[in-house]
Amino acid sequence: MLGDLSKQEIDSLLHTQLVGRIGCHADNEIFVVPITYVYKDGYIYGHSHEGRKIIMMRKNPRVCFEVDDMENLAHWKSAIVWGEFEEIESADGKMNVFKILSDRLVGLEASETMKPTYRMPNPHPHNAEVKAIAFRIRVSEKTGRFELNY
Repeated sequence: MLGDLSKQEIDSLLHTQLVGRIGCHADNEIFVVPITYVYKDGYIYGHSHEGRKIIMMRKNPRVCFEVDDMENLAHWKSAIVWGEFEEIESADGKMNVFKILSDRLVGLEASETMKPTYRMPNPHPHNAEVKAIAFRIRVSEKTGRFELNY
């Protein structure tokens, strides 16, 4: 059976997954890349080093984000959301994004590319030097599908 996910099921899927894919478009180029993320209060939070996706999203902040949960080819859920990329530039804002991410991802094994790169010369966040780029996507539209066959 194929069907549409309700808004609540889409939110649940977004809340439970850790990896999604950002689709961005700029200068007649389309780019899709996986990221670790957290979905909270209508935003998708993420981080990255400077690179192709960040450059493209700065040029065209309208993005698409996809996440799925696949048990097998006959039992899966998938959601697509559209929204606006917002780069977080203040030190306090970046530290807030990193806290949101670390609160959700703490305890999970992480690779070097997944870890935010930042140095804190002292424990006060106003003096933190943050190298990683923190961002969020303000979700404006959502859709989702599922297949369930036993």
